[in-house]
Amino acid sequence: MGKRQTNTPRSQIRSALRRLFLRSRERAAALKRDKYTCQCCGLKQSRAKGREVFVEVHHKEGVVNWNIIFDLIFTYLLCPADKLITLCKKCHDESEENK
Repeated sequence: MGKRQTNTPRSQIRSALRRLFLRSRERAAALKRDKYTCQCCGLKQSRAKGREVFVEVHHKEGVVNWNIIFDLIFTYLLCPADKLITLCKKCHDESEENK
């Protein structure tokens, strides 16, 4: 077995964010708005056997700031263990209220 990494790999974060987007209300709203139809060629999504066609939701402006997003996740969410503390639910709620 290989050595365990000290940080969560960026590929795992990217995969989790992709899964989140695939289940997002924003993605579903875009598909519904466009009636599951390609906005370039007009091809409609179909799940008919032998004639499967799938459409995808695309970011018009692209997601060009992946490195910034990853850096923010590592800074504020996946920070080192010395910046984390274990609390019970009650104490955690109180801590959040005091912010």
